[in-house]
Amino acid sequence: MPDPSPSDNSPASILVVDDNPTNRYVLRTTLSRAGHVVSEAEDGTQALALLAGGAPLPEVTIVDVRLPDMTGFDVCERIKADPATAALPVIHVSASAITATDRTQGLNRGADAYLTEPIAPDELLATVAATLRYARARRRAERLAERLQHLNEATLLLYSAGDAAEVARAAAAGAATVLGTTAVAALLSPHGEPASAIGAAGAGRPAAPSPTAPPEPGDRVDVRALPSYQVLGDRPGTHLLRTGDRPWPGFPDGLIPDGPLMAATARAKAGRPPVCLVVPEEAAATPDDERLLIQLAQACALALEALRSYTQEHDLALTLQRSFLPDTLPRSPLAELAVRYLPASEHAEIGGDFYEALPTPAGLLLAVGDVAGHSLDAAMLMGQIRHALRAYAIEGHAPQAILERIEHLLGAVEARLTLTLCIVLVDAGTGLLHIANAGHLPPLLRTPDGVVRFVEEHGPLLGLGLPQPEAVRVPAPMGSVLVMTTDGLIERRHEDIGESLKRLAATLDGLCGGSDGSVGSGDVEEVCDGLLGAFPPDGEDDVALMAARVTGRPAP
Repeated sequence: MPDPSPSDNSPASILVVDDNPTNRYVLRTTLSRAGHVVSEAEDGTQALALLAGGAPLPEVTIVDVRLPDMTGFDVCERIKADPATAALPVIHVSASAITATDRTQGLNRGADAYLTEPIAPDELLATVAATLRYARARRRAERLAERLQHLNEATLLLYSAGDAAEVARAAAAGAATVLGTTAVAALLSPHGEPASAIGAAGAGRPAAPSPTAPPEPGDRVDVRALPSYQVLGDRPGTHLLRTGDRPWPGFPDGLIPDGPLMAATARAKAGRPPVCLVVPEEAAATPDDERLLIQLAQACALALEALRSYTQEHDLALTLQRSFLPDTLPRSPLAELAVRYLPASEHAEIGGDFYEALPTPAGLLLAVGDVAGHSLDAAMLMGQIRHALRAYAIEGHAPQAILERIEHLLGAVEARLTLTLCIVLVDAGTGLLHIANAGHLPPLLRTPDGVVRFVEEHGPLLGLGLPQPEAVRVPAPMGSVLVMTTDGLIERRHEDIGESLKRLAATLDGLCGGSDGSVGSGDVEEVCDGLLGAFPPDGEDDVALMAARVTGRPAP
């Protein structure tokens, strides 16, 4: 397509289709004297071949109605039927088809204007000028609509970005696509780390991951090193900066093709580090181009501010959540312990997964639980349950009795949430495991003889006011490995939970390959690492994982 930015009165490229050399000469002379660039075709076949040949299209085609191989009406219809040329204006001329019926047929079959010969030069030029005004206005409107669509897609991608690197990639891709150029975005993450990305025009729509590539190490741009970093001071807003022909400090040579650059700097909130979008100056040649670049920079700054708020909220939630969990694990002659806690990366809200390990008069008590939901209410209930569990355990209550007392506590405080909780007591006297499970995932046990089993006996989840069954007693010889986890480790969308549990058992069996149930030196830290490696968290739910290797002997 021709350049969509010429003014309405500037000269155009025009194709004249006429089998009469004299007519072509007259038309060419009149149009050339007005500054237009004229190309010619002798018949419809040649004209259609020129239009399909891959060369830049003319802005107007003047077609004689009487051609030797087909009518001008047919030529016009084929031009309008091809999406590549459908917007090309067609002006019919004729010395013989001059009736109202002829003119009506030509216009109904797609022509934009119809002139009968002899044609006065001024009438021809005025008709061409009027056709160009309409065609150019239409192209500007279509181009603006397309660019606004790309701007909307880029903005949506910016607001869906999960981290600063994704914001930079979306901003660079959006600027490259909207302005049809190469673009660079540079910013600072909420934690103050530089992030930048390069976008290239023609690599795809902004919503696709392909339009951008991370810069090579030598091409990474630190927004703090750019002169545009200081132009806003501490004020919010936007600013356009042109570099001129001189090299721009802090911007790697060759990252954008040679020539002056234009940088749009934006900040959504006073005192925040600004974002910077850089494009070739020629790509933002019009006020509309500049406004689009400014809008993208503003959207980038707003998206980064939203990400900053989310990150601060998530960091605060994580700090609060960890304050509810044990600082350290107890050292016990009965078992070696290891634990992993991974909060959901896709939630700013605090979650309700927890774990506990503490020595009691009867032995070593282990617990893993999960309060339903991600909310402050869930976290507060989790804190209450954990402290109540510790108090009941220190008082010497058995696992089943602890569950019953927690059920009573939930009713007393009128808790609106439910929870699952599995308690295991490593009995100091007998070496048995006393397991009381209130609706939680079954604990997984591997004994030194290579037997791997889930202890599936369980009662109802807590918060329903239902009684809990007696704890089951399971032998656990020295070297046995016990795994307790929340469902965030293995539960995935579109994956059967039963198959996931089977895979969990097989993974533990593979990790505990020694005849004594050990992993290498017997460090249960490696059990946790191995399970997380086999079940990488998907970020949708918290993961609390505890592994215990029985090491103690029953007291004599």
